[in-house]
Amino acid sequence: MRAAQRAVLSFGGNEHPALMNTLEERVHWALREDVTIVPYDAAWPELFRQEAKHLRACLPPQLIRRIEHFGSTAVPGLAAKPIIDMLVEVTSLRAARVEIAPILEAHGYDYFWRPTIGDDVPPWYAFFIKRDQRGTRTHHIHMMTRRPVFQAHWQRLLFRDYLIAHSGVAAEYGRLKKDLASAHPNDRLAYTAGKTDFILSVMARAKQTPNPAVERRGASRSDQGGSATQRRLAPAAHRRREADKAMEKRKDSIHDRH
Repeated sequence: MRAAQRAVLSFGGNEHPALMNTLEERVHWALREDVTIVPYDAAWPELFRQEAKHLRACLPPQLIRRIEHFGSTAVPGLAAKPIIDMLVEVTSLRAARVEIAPILEAHGYDYFWRPTIGDDVPPWYAFFIKRDQRGTRTHHIHMMTRRPVFQAHWQRLLFRDYLIAHSGVAAEYGRLKKDLASAHPNDRLAYTAGKTDFILSVMARAKQTPNPAVERRGASRSDQGGSATQRRLAPAAHRRREADKAMEKRKDSIHDRH
């Protein structure tokens, strides 16, 4: 069994042997769902805003901080899988498992306790799939803290913002994704692996070419206007959140492997 498959077997935080066959079937289904690339849809930003609003309405407000729209659907004009990727900062991974997961599962979301990027090793985080009435994926929700171990996830916002600022690079990425989707229409792992070198190359450029205009455009993809804006408007609140993060970091270090 692939490492990613073993990881996803902690679906719903439950690894009871009696459920293993059912979980295997669900894992196989999730990994073999169609990879379809469609032209950019101007409705995608609004779908993000609606889902962010829904999450804040149904989840305990003290557990949710920043919510970002990332991935290809956050880049105007870029062809993408029609799935809204959302990066959600939570105060505690333990709270995500104990309090948030049951709420979203009750709303019909699939819940996975998964490794960071494909390997069956820590750090782990909470991942949710939202589907429409036909069972088609509509949203991927990645929940994690701002601990340094999750830096690679938060740096995906740099990739998003670089593509927004460089339409030629975005177009090249779009062509690559279409080629990969054609080559691997039912293998999400192969499709994702095929994008890795391109993403790493762009990330290296993004880190070397800071652009304030990119930050402003990227901030609009957050349901709160972005962390920089928050710091300017509410520095005291920001300092309190940072203190909370330090405390939760100590708590999470105990729980994030279990």
